[in-house]
Amino acid sequence: MSEDKNEIDEISGTETTGHEWDGIKELNTPLPRWWLWIFYATIIWAVGYMIAMPAWPLINGATKGVLGYSSRANLVSEVEMAKAAQSQFLDKIEASEVVDILKDEELARFSRAGGNAAFKVNCSQCHGAGAQGFVGFPNLNDDEWIWGGTLDAIYTTIAHGARYVANEDTRISEMPAFGADELLEKDEIDAIANYVASISGTEADSALANTGKELFVDNCAACHGDVGEGVADLGGPALNNAIWLFAGGVEAITAQINQPKHGEMPGWSDKLDDVTIKQLAVYVHSLGGGQ
Repeated sequence: MSEDKNEIDEISGTETTGHEWDGIKELNTPLPRWWLWIFYATIIWAVGYMIAMPAWPLINGATKGVLGYSSRANLVSEVEMAKAAQSQFLDKIEASEVVDILKDEELARFSRAGGNAAFKVNCSQCHGAGAQGFVGFPNLNDDEWIWGGTLDAIYTTIAHGARYVANEDTRISEMPAFGADELLEKDEIDAIANYVASISGTEADSALANTGKELFVDNCAACHGDVGEGVADLGGPALNNAIWLFAGGVEAITAQINQPKHGEMPGWSDKLDDVTIKQLAVYVHSLGGGQ
């Protein structure tokens, strides 16, 4: 290492520091004075920040800082303020029948917003984020309802569920296994399946459909209506359209008559408060298919 600090680099014309490694000499180009002052200022700022604000971690927390700032405390305060602002609406919802919420547009708007948030957390897993439904889980956007689409009906379904044994007020409807329990012969089931397919607009054997019409009236109309229009009070879905909970077509209808699938919906009254259930009912009703 050379100690000659006054040597001038031939290429750049800059004085060297006298440091040299493997023939490479270090040029004496110090940082600009303004940059150094800014760097010193950041150090002073950091020291001041550590004194003023929570900074040093401790076993059970951190140093408080002379300003006593706490983002957690600020969040708690903001949440309390938000709850206080919402309380006037929540109290009204609690005191109102669900059908009366729509009479107050501001209250209805608040309920729809709250119901939307609650739906995403509790209901979207089965009915989809857009409430479009999946196989075995009803679409909530259309005007087809198994148990009825009025506000009261939707509220009851959400609160007590369907075939939910943990709730004594749950919706109950069980379709007999006409084939598995040998309640009907195979040719009778084939005829009914073709009749149901025909009234739903699905391709079917017309001769079998004609035979199945009377069989349908004798065995199915009590729950599904004389012409397959459905009976909401009994949870009997309409069959005279192309909306199917599981699948349509003669083969799928035959399978359902033989050994029906029965879905289950939990009753939310033991998990959600009544205000949230009312908000959910208002939101679902507003999706476009509410009666």
